[in-house]
Amino acid sequence: MSDSSCEIIIPRPAKKKVNPSESENKDRFSNLSECVILHIMSFLNAKDAVRTCVLSTRWKDLWKHIPTLILHSRDFRSVKIFTEFVSKILSVRNSYIELQSLDFKYDLCHLVWDFKDYPDYPHHLEPHVLEKIVNYAISHHVQRLGLSVTSGIAQILPSLYHTQTLTHLKLSIYNSGIDREQISFDLTALRCPENLFPKYFNLPSLTSLQLGNFTFCVGDNDCAEPFSIFKRLNSLVISDCIVKGTETLCISSATLVNLTVYNNLKQYYKIELCTPNICTFTFGGTPYQTISGSDISSLKHVDLHAEVVPYSRAPPLLLFCWLLEFANIKSLTVTATTLQVLSLIRGLLKFCIHSLGNLKLLRVEIDKIQYGFRSTLCDVKLQNVQSKKEAARIQKAFELELEPSPPVPDGIVAFLLQNSPSAEVDFVDCTKKPLRPRQL
Repeated sequence: MSDSSCEIIIPRPAKKKVNPSESENKDRFSNLSECVILHIMSFLNAKDAVRTCVLSTRWKDLWKHIPTLILHSRDFRSVKIFTEFVSKILSVRNSYIELQSLDFKYDLCHLVWDFKDYPDYPHHLEPHVLEKIVNYAISHHVQRLGLSVTSGIAQILPSLYHTQTLTHLKLSIYNSGIDREQISFDLTALRCPENLFPKYFNLPSLTSLQLGNFTFCVGDNDCAEPFSIFKRLNSLVISDCIVKGTETLCISSATLVNLTVYNNLKQYYKIELCTPNICTFTFGGTPYQTISGSDISSLKHVDLHAEVVPYSRAPPLLLFCWLLEFANIKSLTVTATTLQVLSLIRGLLKFCIHSLGNLKLLRVEIDKIQYGFRSTLCDVKLQNVQSKKEAARIQKAFELELEPSPPVPDGIVAFLLQNSPSAEVDFVDCTKKPLRPRQL
């Protein structure tokens, strides 16, 4: 029998005391491999990436090897400084490193004071600057290219016509958005001309395309059909685009899976879908278009974030017609605002719809209804009240932002589920978190 008094006790090694300040200040990045550091730096805009050169001798030239370039004018306080920086970074970057991604964005809206600081400097983007950027990207076999500018796109498009390596392309043209009354000169000369999307745009590797503020022209078959030439297109986003010379935009693609449309322009036209493999459709903005599809039976997921401007009558009816086209979808996501748009149709709940019979999930996102649309809803309610007391109550509730109440109109969820009563319904409160972006 062992005697406990004879047991040998081995003391635990004493823990080394760590100075808290020393632990916090330890440079963990120094132990990372260069490829990991470059991957992390690829998420920085170019201005911040260049700033890392002051950290140590190891970091002095690392930014020159980053495979991505993010060049946004909002990171600079003047047009002059921005264009000089762009020119400099293209000249000193390691020319042997292929460029995976280039995202260039030039906007005047945050450079208002630059007009006063540099009155003699051109405030629009010089064509040669954009041309230099595009040529640099092509010569370095760019795969992802994003260009968001106020002008100059038309001049550089021919350079992209036969780019072999480009898989993702974003082209967006937008107005500056500067309030004329805040500055003392006329911005008429800075307005964007009509931006025609080219009919012949052969990009053999392109799988993702995003377009903002383009005009599609009529083709040989009396409709605009700009996307059939892309044989590998998987994802398409069009924002505030219009058609010219026809009333039909034909989206024809055997490979397209995801389609997103953002619209805030008041132009009526028909979107004809010839997309046998489409799976998801997302819409944001005001529905001024009709949608039809000769073969959209593969469409399974629809996401609607509709709005209307005050006193618009057609969009609610057009939105209702969309629902009739979505016969086989399995999930539908709508905002409370979208449901309020539908509620503007008189007698809506008395209709019988013959679609949405395969619906498995209805997701309702409770969003904040904007002032203009709340005013429209208030006016509609006031037209239907029969007493001054009730009208005063509605007007007071509107002023206190209590209208509409409830945010989801009574009976409309049951209306959507009349052909699929067993579908799951999920309500999500989005009023306390930012909404998803609605434009490019």
